[in-house]
Amino acid sequence: MSQARNHRIGGASRERLLIVCPGRGTYNAAEWGTLNRLAGGREWLARFDALRDEAGMPTLTELDGETPFRQSLHGRGEHASALIYACAWADLLAIDRERYEVVAVTGNSMGWYIALAAAGALGPDEALHLIGTMGLRMQESLAGGQVIYPWVDEGWRPDWALRRELLALIESTHGREGAELHLSIDLGGMLVFGGNETGLARLTELLPARERFPLRLHQHAAFHTPLQEGVKRAARRELASLPLRAPEVPMIDGRGHVWTPWSTDPERLWNYTLGEQLVAPYDFTAAIRVGVREFAPDRIVIPGPGATLGGATAQALVQLGWKDLDDKAAFQRLQAEEPRLVCMGIAEQREWLLAREPMPSLSA
Repeated sequence: MSQARNHRIGGASRERLLIVCPGRGTYNAAEWGTLNRLAGGREWLARFDALRDEAGMPTLTELDGETPFRQSLHGRGEHASALIYACAWADLLAIDRERYEVVAVTGNSMGWYIALAAAGALGPDEALHLIGTMGLRMQESLAGGQVIYPWVDEGWRPDWALRRELLALIESTHGREGAELHLSIDLGGMLVFGGNETGLARLTELLPARERFPLRLHQHAAFHTPLQEGVKRAARRELASLPLRAPEVPMIDGRGHVWTPWSTDPERLWNYTLGEQLVAPYDFTAAIRVGVREFAPDRIVIPGPGATLGGATAQALVQLGWKDLDDKAAFQRLQAEEPRLVCMGIAEQREWLLAREPMPSLSA
């Protein structure tokens, strides 16, 4: 690896990391117990628990250990969001900063709120308040829902004609016979649609069956669409004093816009976080594109829980031709030779970021 690209501390180079924070849907039955295993007894988790208890909600320690997993309970916005954040926070704190330099932070959907904490634009307790508040407001309204559908083939090769056809379904469906349908998230090789029940039912009828798709996401509202206008108004009132500040490292939002430590206006950041971000499509693919092109990371790291965001991130990298990737097989070969995409929800990959022994050097 070119030493010029690496920051050096005490004569030792640090690898450059792009952090990609996970969103909803990453804490499921298989992840139950993760938080207590990684952070049980930690002071910050006890503080999170105390804040939850003060708010009249079950603690994260209880949800992750004492209370058997039930999707109807653990999947609720105010619980799922906080559990995901706490698991991700445990992973972020575990990264060896003597060996790794975080050069930028982004996330998918709710992962934007985690990114605010990861980049230092919010303190950890403040981020818990934001995440808990937004999760509760979304759960209370549950305005609309989401359906996900792939537009790449089984080898992750883009089918641009199919993508155009899928996007055209929004225009042909929205506004007809009471249907509301919007693009919610541009998620690597998948499109996430948000809409009301009429719009989603009509969409599901039109989409050809493909393995497990179209897939309705459980307990998900129509995030990042105009159906969240009510949530936006409530959140702006309730979180008017949210103490956002300039980040310590650059953040990439759901438009691909970069918020830097030296140019961020906290008021504009508040307006985006509790404004456009809630009611306009979230372009996760653009965030990844900007992250790899503008910050040239050596590795891309996805904190846990789980590893479901890994596929979408890898698909975005294939679309970009990053490291000459052109399909799923090429990505798998790269990972086998020298993993560049590290999912901390996979135990053996998490260990790579904790190990003190030097990893094999990357090729230039």
